[in-house]
Amino acid sequence: MVGKVPPETLEQLVFTRLGGSDPAVVQGPAYGEDTAALRVDKAGDEELLVVNSDPISLAIDRVGTLGVTVACNDIAASGGTPRWLTNVCILPDDGDRELDRITRQIDDAAATMGVQVIGGHAEYSTELSRPLLSMTCLGTTDRYVSSSGASAGDVILMAGSAGIEGTAILASDFREELDGQVENDVLTAATAYYDELSVLESASALASYATAMHDPTEGGVLTGLIEMATSSSATFAVERSTIPVRSETEALCDALGVDPLRIFGSGALLATVPGSERDAALEALEASDVTGAVIGRVDAPEEPGVVLDGEPIATPVEDDLYELWE
Repeated sequence: MVGKVPPETLEQLVFTRLGGSDPAVVQGPAYGEDTAALRVDKAGDEELLVVNSDPISLAIDRVGTLGVTVACNDIAASGGTPRWLTNVCILPDDGDRELDRITRQIDDAAATMGVQVIGGHAEYSTELSRPLLSMTCLGTTDRYVSSSGASAGDVILMAGSAGIEGTAILASDFREELDGQVENDVLTAATAYYDELSVLESASALASYATAMHDPTEGGVLTGLIEMATSSSATFAVERSTIPVRSETEALCDALGVDPLRIFGSGALLATVPGSERDAALEALEASDVTGAVIGRVDAPEEPGVVLDGEPIATPVEDDLYELWE
């Protein structure tokens, strides 16, 4: 088994075992929610502390870049401003060269995003064949946006395009397999997608309009939509043809037989907004130089989940990249 723990297992073995209860917790762990939100200031202060943790367990080439970006994206997708990072880095034995490479990437990405690394832990393990990085990001917000706030009548917006992160990983970690199948200029352009993984601009543009936001990661845009729909107890009706997919993504996915909607999706942002706010939200994205598209609508649920081109999908999908890594 590889990938995210199934929702039913989380409900049974994780969400029921949370220790004590603290009234400062505004948002705790729940399926489809990537962040926790806490009140930490004086009564009446609306600012919340937002926290999330994310691992990078299989990607190799840009693990530090991915770790910082994915963690910061979760804070931004909750309406927050990322501010601080801690990380745990476990390396194969004698991995000093790897540690140097990863910390350089973390430093560069954190500086670009304006966040500070404030702590962490590093160790070696003879049980690992590749680095394992877990990143925790903390940020602040005065308007927390969950993944579970979508309601019937909302429209579904997507900023960016599908499979940006997955495309970058394919171009770097699977370059050997792609040589001869894809033109070099396409591979070069796809590798540059690592510089387009942040959703801070799009989240900032949409936060005041959104009833729910979510940045798709593992399992791609399709799993991101399923997580939002399920946590909102709603049906998301989506047409594949409306979901933006770039030409480089199509080329690499076609060459390796994977689905652009089912590969790591950082770089895109999913949001639901009231129908009356659709045009204003799209204009806000345009003003931030972010491409946005309407990809579907939120319906009252017959069964929570996604209806893609008329086909109901209620269970999160396994990311197609896992088959390639195996």
